[in-house]
Amino acid sequence: MGLIYYLKKLRDGYVINRVKRIKLPCFEETPIVRKRLIFSGRVQRVGFRLEIYELAKRLNLTGWVKNRADKTVEAEIQGENEKIIFLIEHLKSLKRASVRGVEIEKIPVVDDEAEFYLIKK
Repeated sequence: MGLIYYLKKLRDGYVINRVKRIKLPCFEETPIVRKRLIFSGRVQRVGFRLEIYELAKRLNLTGWVKNRADKTVEAEIQGENEKIIFLIEHLKSLKRASVRGVEIEKIPVVDDEAEFYLIKK
């Protein structure tokens, strides 16, 4: 196991601890929606997917996130709309990533989805 492995472990630990320290606001209850998000900019190789995964779990959102070949990150996120908006705004504020754009598409809700998945290549 080389230096790259240990650097990734260090970065992942940083991301996980950072997400644990985020102060979550009190959200008003809103209807469940599902959105497809495509983030562009410097969003790969900076712990961006892990940040989405960890924060989505804290917010009790379901869905998945993955890297795309065109260097964007795609996610389908389901849950209360206010929580999804909070997640998007948080990701846009990250210093180690540089979100240049977010495509947002409302899509049909998936019944019986219970978890959030981080899809690796």
